[in-house]
Amino acid sequence: MLKYICFKITVIYVKNNNSNMKRRISKVVSIGSVKIGSDKPIAIQSMLNVDSSDIEGNVESARKLKDIGCDILRVAVPNKESVKLVYEIKKKVNIPLVADIHYDYRLALACVDAGIDKIRINPGNIGNEEYIKKIVSVCIKKNIPIRVGVNSGSLERDILAKYKKITSQALCESALRNIRILEKFDFNNIVISIKASDVLTSVKAYEMLADMCKYPLHLGITEAGTGNLAIVKTSIGIGSLLLKGIGDTIRVSLTGSPESEIKCAKDILKSLGLIKNYGIEIISCPTCGRTNVNLIEIVKNVRERLSNCKKNIKIAIMGCGVNGPGEAKNADIGIAAGKECGVLFKNGKILRKLAEKELVNALVSEVEKM
Repeated sequence: MLKYICFKITVIYVKNNNSNMKRRISKVVSIGSVKIGSDKPIAIQSMLNVDSSDIEGNVESARKLKDIGCDILRVAVPNKESVKLVYEIKKKVNIPLVADIHYDYRLALACVDAGIDKIRINPGNIGNEEYIKKIVSVCIKKNIPIRVGVNSGSLERDILAKYKKITSQALCESALRNIRILEKFDFNNIVISIKASDVLTSVKAYEMLADMCKYPLHLGITEAGTGNLAIVKTSIGIGSLLLKGIGDTIRVSLTGSPESEIKCAKDILKSLGLIKNYGIEIISCPTCGRTNVNLIEIVKNVRERLSNCKKNIKIAIMGCGVNGPGEAKNADIGIAAGKECGVLFKNGKILRKLAEKELVNALVSEVEKM
């Protein structure tokens, strides 16, 4: 009989190969061709939002998301007909695919037959433990991991009654209970997520759980919403955990396009030095009364012209000599624009002075040579 892996542990950290940050040691789990856990790269996830009856639309969306950097993709499987999505996506797009299953264990079994790479369930809403045992049995045979997905909307009634409201402790207790159901059937190929829409509740829950198990953790702030607030909440929540070495895969949950989720996730990882081959990073000053150019338009122009550049380059675009090469000396290359003229600089050293209208062309040209 497999011994439980869930228990109070002393968390051990290992240095990440892609940055100076340390990572929590965890079990390494394979989702198709992608491995997560310990020092493996942080994997970016998203979820298809095309109607499950639109097979071609889902396939096209999956292809697009893979092309822009999605590592693992989840698809809702609400009924027997939608299992076709698994067949078609797996046949036409080379990306690890996760089936999101609720209530009906037979859908999980059908998705395994269709070639799914991971099953996401909340064991509590599957019902009879014999149903869970059937899912576990086929997943063991095909080495398919299961993500235990606990969130603020799925807490068991007795746990809610115990804590009176959604708390970090309640989320942890639910996760541990559901993990032990899987472990009871000798299954430990597990990934865990415990998401709430409240940032502090989520962060504390993940911190607690990180000390209680060695399974890889899937990070996210659920139902983050739209616009700047959603991005801020997600970035604070996911970013603060990653800074502590906690987290092995992330999903940004925005009310909007999956493409925007991938972009936000990459920006989070890029800002923490956890992803290298994402393309340029532009830093620019906020502008003030010294600014004599339309810096917003200049930044927009440079970003558009270098949108397909995959080089790992930091570009500075500054609005005056005060915020020029000195303040932006950590940039690989940049420009500082003044009244009717400016300078092009590289690694903090001025290359040459230029007329204002020549700055963008000269910058783009230099970047293309790098």
